[in-house]
Amino acid sequence: MHAQAKQADILPERTRQALDDALAQVNQLVLGKPREVKLAFTTLLAGGHLLIEDLPGLGKTTLARAMAATLGLDFQRMQFTSDLLPSDIIGVSIYDQAAREFRFHPGPVFTQLLLADEINRAPPRTQSALLEAMAEHQVTLDGTTHALSQPFFVIATQNPVDLAGTFPLPDSQMDRFLLRLHLGYPDASAEREMLAGADRRDLIAHSMPRLSAEEVLALRTAVGNVHASDALVAYVQALLQESRRHPGVQVGLSPRAGLGLLRGARALALLDGRDHALPEDVQALFAAVSAHRLVPESEAEGRDSLAQGILRAVAVD
Repeated sequence: MHAQAKQADILPERTRQALDDALAQVNQLVLGKPREVKLAFTTLLAGGHLLIEDLPGLGKTTLARAMAATLGLDFQRMQFTSDLLPSDIIGVSIYDQAAREFRFHPGPVFTQLLLADEINRAPPRTQSALLEAMAEHQVTLDGTTHALSQPFFVIATQNPVDLAGTFPLPDSQMDRFLLRLHLGYPDASAEREMLAGADRRDLIAHSMPRLSAEEVLALRTAVGNVHASDALVAYVQALLQESRRHPGVQVGLSPRAGLGLLRGARALALLDGRDHALPEDVQALFAAVSAHRLVPESEAEGRDSLAQGILRAVAVD
C-alpha cells in the first residue's frame, strides 16, 4: 500500500493511464517490437536521443512517425545526403532589405521530434551541426543563440550494411545518443498481420494523440523523482570501471555514459510503474547504452559482445 502511494505521488493515475495507452498505440502501429518500442520510450523520457542501426524497410521511420503522432509532437524528417550543408539542418540568416536587417529562418531541427534518416551519409561537418542541438537543445548562428522546442528528441538511423558513400559517426557524435538499438525482422505473425492489414502510414495519419508535449515534459520530471539507491549507483560505477580495464576494450565508458545509464534505468522503472530503479533495469539497458560508446582494441572485437562481457564480469551486491 505504501509503495502504491509513493507511485501515485510520482505519477498521477490519469497520466499513468495515458502513458500506458501511448505505449499500446505505438505497439499497434509498430507490430511485433514491444521491447524496441519500450526502449524508444525510455530514451525519450530519459531526455536522450536514439540511434537505430538496421536494414532499410524494417520500420525505423514508422516508429518515429508513430511516436510523434501518439505523443502529439511536431515532427520533421530529414534525409541525410553527401551534399547536405549545416545550414540545411539548423537554418540560415537572410538579409531583409525592407527591414535592413538579417532575419533568421529556422531549419528542420526546430521541431520536437526530428528523424535524421541515414545520418552517416552526410559529411562530418554537417553531422557536427547536430552536436550542439542534441547536447544543449539550442543552436548558435552568427553569434545568436536560438532555443529549440521542448521536448526535443532526435531519432537517427544508419544502415550498417551499405557502406558506400557513408561517413562513420565520430565518437563525440555517437556519445550524444543515449541508446542504440536494432529493430530486426518482425516475427511471422507480426509480418503476416502487417501484410494483410492496412497501410501503416494511413493508420498513423488517423491516430489520435494519447499524450501531449507538456505531459511528456512532466514525465521527464517524474523520471528524476524515481529513486536510485546507493547500491545501484555503486553497481553502475563498477560497470564503468570494468569497462576501462576489460580485455579487448581500448576506450571504456565515461561518467556521462554512467549518468545516462542511471537516468535510463529510472525511466524504465517509471514505465514499469515503479518508484525505484532496480539492477534489472540497468542490465536491460546496459548493452544498448554502452556498446556504441566502447572503442575495441581490434576491429574483430564486436562492441555488443564486449558490452555483454562487461555485464557478466560485474556481480550485483
